[in-house]
Amino acid sequence: MYTELTTEHPIDLCRYQVANNYMGRVGLINSGGESHGASDLKDAVITAVINKRAGGMGLISGRKAFQCPMKDGVELLHSIQDIYLNKDITIA
Repeated sequence: MYTELTTEHPIDLCRYQVANNYMGRVGLINSGGESHGASDLKDAVITAVINKRAGGMGLISGRKAFQCPMKDGVELLHSIQDIYLNKDITIA
């Protein structure tokens, strides 16, 4: 990666991915990663905020949402949806 095009900040790194997707013409959808148990909701929310603030389009949340009790999985999915619907969370 060209070091002059980004920093180590997570939003900048995600922006670099958006730029590599034909400058955002192809939507960036980040992977939520594997399930870690108790920290899944927090991790998913942080990843979704970073993705949205960088110009990304969504978050894959399969393992985090579906490898836990249904109540917890629904809460996680609703939290992610709330981030993408929240007009106060904008491009950084």
